[in-house]
Amino acid sequence: MSTQLSFLPKIDRKETQRRVEEALETARIYKQIGFVRRENSNTPSYEPRFHGATNKTSAPTESCATWNAGKEEHLRNLTERVERAVGRLDKKERELIQKRYLTEADALDYIVCGEIGMSKRTYERVKGRAFYKLAFMLRLESVVEDKTSAS
Repeated sequence: MSTQLSFLPKIDRKETQRRVEEALETARIYKQIGFVRRENSNTPSYEPRFHGATNKTSAPTESCATWNAGKEEHLRNLTERVERAVGRLDKKERELIQKRYLTEADALDYIVCGEIGMSKRTYERVKGRAFYKLAFMLRLESVVEDKTSAS
């Protein structure tokens, strides 16, 4: 019996789909509303402290500013990567992903399927191909461990 060799790894479809959908949703939200910064809260505690000094210093403003700068840069980079990856898809795949995930929050598969003019079966195939490509372009694939080589 001959088995076909493939250089593409087996992926966990559900986990990979979850990761790609999360990246697409994050990019859509970032494009629509931008980055929402964390605010520093300097509310003092008026509870008495009955123990000695902890000698622990805290820099809430510094940590808040660092988080804001790092998170905004991460979101901007992710959005640019998503846009480049979607731009490299085939025309039908790109149209499907943009309509379903990048323009409206409440777009549903059956609505987009009708708008594009595809049968449900074709829509699912095109969407699956697009997700597979996006997963590898964005490095979000979840690879299934091969149990035969581990033994």
